[in-house]
Amino acid sequence: MADAPELIGKPTPPQAVVIERGPVSYFAKAVTDNSPIHQHPDAAAEAGFDAIPAPPTYAFAFQHMGAYPEIQPEGSSDVNPVMHAIGALMKEGGLVLHGEQEFVYHRPVLVGDKLTSQGTIKDIYSKEGSSGTMTFVVTETDWLDESGEKVVTAIMTLIHRA
Repeated sequence: MADAPELIGKPTPPQAVVIERGPVSYFAKAVTDNSPIHQHPDAAAEAGFDAIPAPPTYAFAFQHMGAYPEIQPEGSSDVNPVMHAIGALMKEGGLVLHGEQEFVYHRPVLVGDKLTSQGTIKDIYSKEGSSGTMTFVVTETDWLDESGEKVVTAIMTLIHRA
């Protein structure tokens, strides 16, 4: 499957999540962020936040928490083109690695936010490495609040090593 230009620009299924205090608190502790702003509403308010903010890397994990079935938008169960790309690559054998993760914050992610994703496959390309061909699948996902404003953009690169 070297390159798959037909998948570039394909949307990923939307997903909705609710940012909850418990998971934010536990995540902060797990990444050893001991700041009280991730634990206590008063500390968050004193620091100028409207609610408890999530730690910066929480955007990698929040799609696995607070994604209740009843809040999912239309199309959320559609086939994800990323899985199509990765599945085709895995038929060739090899490994899939999480190569890179980047976040662009437009504002802090706060407890109480309900966020909905809008994502696409931004690029698929191959490079020859010393151990063979590596194929890169790059996705970009905007997470929007209920007013439609961007909160965070997540850019992820998966790497398949044949």
